[in-house]
Amino acid sequence: MAVIRFSSLEQVNKRKPVHVDPPSKDVADYFGINVFDDQKMRKFLSGEAYEHVKRAIYRGTPIDRKMADAVAIGMKAWASERGATHYTHWFQPLTGGTAEKHDAFLEYNGNGGVVESFSGKALAQQEPDASSFPSGGLRNTFEARGYTAWDPSSPAFVIGDTLSIPTIFISYTGEALDHKTPLLRALNAVNDAATVVCQYFDKNVSQVQANLGWEQEFFLIDEALYYARPDLSLTGRTLMGHASAKDQQLDDHYFGSIPERVSAFLKELEFEAYKLGIPIKTRHNEVAPNQYEIAPIYSECNLAVDQNVLVMEVMKRVSRHHDFRVLFHEKPFAGINGSGKHNNWSLSTDTGVILHSPGKNPKSNLQFLTFIVNTIKAVFEHQDLLRASILTASNAHRLGANEAPPAILSCFLGKEVSKMLDQIEEQVTNRKMTPDEKTELKLDIGKIPEILLDNTDRNRTSPFAFTGNRFEFRAVGGSANSATPMAVLNAAVAAQLRSFSKAVDELIEQGVKKDEAIFQVLRQEIIASKSIRFEGDNYSDGWLKEAKKRGLSNITDIPDSIHTYESAKAKQLFVSQGILGENEIAARVEVMYENYIMKVQIEARVLGDLAINHIVPTAVKYQNVLMQNVALLKELYGDDYESLSGNRVALIREISERVTEIKTMVNEMVEARKVANKIDLAEKRAAAYSKNVFPYLDKIRYHIDKLELIVDDEMWPLPKYRELLFSN
Repeated sequence: MAVIRFSSLEQVNKRKPVHVDPPSKDVADYFGINVFDDQKMRKFLSGEAYEHVKRAIYRGTPIDRKMADAVAIGMKAWASERGATHYTHWFQPLTGGTAEKHDAFLEYNGNGGVVESFSGKALAQQEPDASSFPSGGLRNTFEARGYTAWDPSSPAFVIGDTLSIPTIFISYTGEALDHKTPLLRALNAVNDAATVVCQYFDKNVSQVQANLGWEQEFFLIDEALYYARPDLSLTGRTLMGHASAKDQQLDDHYFGSIPERVSAFLKELEFEAYKLGIPIKTRHNEVAPNQYEIAPIYSECNLAVDQNVLVMEVMKRVSRHHDFRVLFHEKPFAGINGSGKHNNWSLSTDTGVILHSPGKNPKSNLQFLTFIVNTIKAVFEHQDLLRASILTASNAHRLGANEAPPAILSCFLGKEVSKMLDQIEEQVTNRKMTPDEKTELKLDIGKIPEILLDNTDRNRTSPFAFTGNRFEFRAVGGSANSATPMAVLNAAVAAQLRSFSKAVDELIEQGVKKDEAIFQVLRQEIIASKSIRFEGDNYSDGWLKEAKKRGLSNITDIPDSIHTYESAKAKQLFVSQGILGENEIAARVEVMYENYIMKVQIEARVLGDLAINHIVPTAVKYQNVLMQNVALLKELYGDDYESLSGNRVALIREISERVTEIKTMVNEMVEARKVANKIDLAEKRAAAYSKNVFPYLDKIRYHIDKLELIVDDEMWPLPKYRELLFSN
């Protein structure tokens, strides 16, 4: 692995911003021009075809072949106007990225010539080669067949000359092979369960949708420096590197003035996002040097996930226009803040009510409290599974590092909502409430909007925080596909809402009035989930002790966390609601183990190569210079040389000791990998990588970082943190 010599920092900082003009000064003129949205469907589809698509989106009704043909004709006509000559089924396999296979709008016409064509069959279903995508054993290499199927709830879009159609990806036998399929199933489950609960308060509610607003954090690194760091380009993070004397200590980067080069990148990114109908609303500097954040206006959960995955791809492409490389890894640089993807989640009804937002009267506020309490209970019941949905090889470096929530799941509500739940717990008992108690409780519930107006703070240390009209799942990693944590969260909430409505109905059947039945069940759930509510500092050592005392789990080992998916509770959650079958769960667990193994394996191989072939030779070369210097001093000063060369001799000794440690530990790490690789069972192989291979990464790094401090700067083969982080 040859290390590319990097440009001088002066050359990097002389790069000129690349300014790209928007298609129009008015964003409304070009917003969504490359998306087959409602406006385009009205124009290019017949009334009948349009209504079929809308029913498929909002009611989940199937689209028959005749209507699919009509939609395909209209979609192609629009796409051709946008310059599309090809189409692809765009899907999200279990690789962590997206996949696409482009086909031309081309068919034989039966007379020896060709004609542009796009049929309903091609729109609705394709058959990509499924053999090389992770399947966890659902597919064999010789069984390549897998299907992509159109998801009409996420609009098609054009990028370049290709019409991209969002799809699910399933095996020949129907099992999910992607991230989208379980999410869609979970969204259907939460719709059904939440609608039933809403009926207690408003009979007009016929549908509930989950909403998502993501906040994407990322780093921008100059491409010359990026390519000069093989660890960055191959693993997404720096496997070595001593802290810069100055990094984020002064908090001077946070919300600071955006550098001109970065601003030019962000502007072009916004232009491209707007054309794709992605409503980027916010951009700003983040805490760490060269770290930034963008965030859109909230949208329906499935669409928001697709837009986030898409915008990450657009960011990679646009960054190259500006001589940048974008990093989504959760911890690309040790010692400074990493990148998350805060998932702001809520539920809303087709009557326009946000269920996690206070209403205008006691009845609507009781509904608000009902959904707050059930969400908390869902997080409490499935804390281990929610953790497993976000605890990846890369995100594990970020969680609990004084910049992100720890691996302990807790919920922050704010003192006013907490006080209201405490009041319900105290007042509502299994006996009937007195008229005075009912009046007092209703009066207090009626005051919720005004008390939240000025008193609902945010807790940035909480992994799952209520922020006024939504919950912010802060623990999601920057490189993650949000489909996985959102599928788990919506599945957990759906199961809890079903349990809640069943308990309420049982009380009503026993003759308890509806409101009182709701209060009684809420009280039970408040008491049962109280231990997961925490208003303090989640980063503190005190919380670790308190959480343990409360019985909350704190699983930090990734293979152990992955195993949560195979628990009886997880299987019950997924299987009972039709989100994942047992074979699909087993397959995903296998993929997660293998993904973890490969990530650690690659990092170990890259670190070993850099250590032995670049760092050690450089250190030895500098050591030789020092030894030559000591020899010359001895020749010149005779016996007096010792008093003059003491520091250099100490450096020579330190370099020798650290080089020996590095070489020894690299050899031990290689042997540990060999042993782990011989283990057949993926779970045990992952455990071996976690316990016997991964620890060497930090141990070897420690000695390399110490060498970086003493080896001649001009000899050091890699750009240092001060160069990587202060070059924009």
